[in-house]
Amino acid sequence: MTNLSYISPFFIVKNLQLATSFYVEQLGFEIQFISPGAHPVFAIVGRDNIAIFLKEIGMEVLPKPNHTVHAYARWDAYISTQDPDCLYHEFQQKKLGFHKPLQDDEDGLRGFEMADADGYILFFGRPKN
Repeated sequence: MTNLSYISPFFIVKNLQLATSFYVEQLGFEIQFISPGAHPVFAIVGRDNIAIFLKEIGMEVLPKPNHTVHAYARWDAYISTQDPDCLYHEFQQKKLGFHKPLQDDEDGLRGFEMADADGYILFFGRPKN
């Protein structure tokens, strides 16, 4: 029996409103939690069984996506999906931009990459059959 069920990346963002808007309006996520009241600086956005934590800290602490540290660190989150082709077509219908299109890559994965509002790279995919 396994004891672990999922992991949620925690991204530092420049502007919480812009970050949550990207996930909700473009990727179809929902805001699961946001705090504090009038001027929120923390949110959890999610879709299906995944969640991403977003935190606006201030201008002294800015986002630092992995690829900005080293080119080999190409993703900030791997989001496992049963059907990357279907999700890719859903996002295409919304006319979203892709960091890398749907493809079978050299690592044996099928999927695509998107950059969020702060430059974090999200890979949506699965191992090839």
